[in-house]
Amino acid sequence: MINFYLTKNSCVETLTAAQEGCWISMTSPNETEIKSISQKYAIDPNALRAALDIDESSRVEVEDNYTMVIVNIPTIDELDKKELYNTIPLAIILTDGVVITICSEDTPILHQFIKGEVREFHSHMKSRFILQILYKIASTYLHYLRILDRKSDEVENKLHKSTRNSELIELLKLEKSLVYFTTALRSNEVVLEKLFRNEIVKKYPEDSDLLEDVIIENKQAIEMAKIHSGILSGMMDAFASVISNNLNIVMKTLAIITIVMSIPNIIFSALGMNINFSGIPFVSTPYSLLIWVGLSVVLSLITAGVFVKMKVFK
Repeated sequence: MINFYLTKNSCVETLTAAQEGCWISMTSPNETEIKSISQKYAIDPNALRAALDIDESSRVEVEDNYTMVIVNIPTIDELDKKELYNTIPLAIILTDGVVITICSEDTPILHQFIKGEVREFHSHMKSRFILQILYKIASTYLHYLRILDRKSDEVENKLHKSTRNSELIELLKLEKSLVYFTTALRSNEVVLEKLFRNEIVKKYPEDSDLLEDVIIENKQAIEMAKIHSGILSGMMDAFASVISNNLNIVMKTLAIITIVMSIPNIIFSALGMNINFSGIPFVSTPYSLLIWVGLSVVLSLITAGVFVKMKVFK
């Protein structure tokens, strides 16, 4: 799908065809759309297809007719009603007349530009536009990292009383998401350094603050992802031991119950044997059954009291 946008009087207008200074947004384009844009702006079609490969790494390509910047952006995958955070490539192509973005999915990062929610956004100001996109990408990473932090806290609370593996698997998914984020952010950092150190994209004095914000946000996201990844890695090891310990507590409790309940079982097993009853106490009294039942209960309570005294239930 291809959409054309142009900013006029601080408003984003949707066009029916491309024109000078517009933004061309390509979302999961088909081969016909790729060939059309490739021929119109003299862009290698393989460059347009690069962003559709989910394993494409971040990089910068400078050609005679265009400059292509590929960065990895965060996305959410829905798997078995569980959210898994992943990354996908986003290509930004700068030509003499237009800015082209290509992505395999519809991303909320670009929606903010389409809805006019980004201040000082002008489709014809290409340098600022790419800086604004990079800033929104870093901000989105930070937003998702905060969500991952809250999710890890929720799972941690569940794990304190859990003997199941479901919470541990959920932690594993969070750690996997953080690995994706850390890898993507580091590769994006290399692109940022190359992009602005080598004057690939022209910088204007009025955009200097925005450039600093992009670098700061990206570094902050890297540090946050690194910290959360380290915490989760430690939690995985700790809570694997917690789950094992919780299981041991359950097994200990069951063993104690078995010991206490075995006392009546031993007594009545002995009484039920085919032997001479004349030597058994209380056998001649009419209340012998009640006496032996009471004795069994008393012995079981004494045994349970001994275990309580030994604090084996704690």
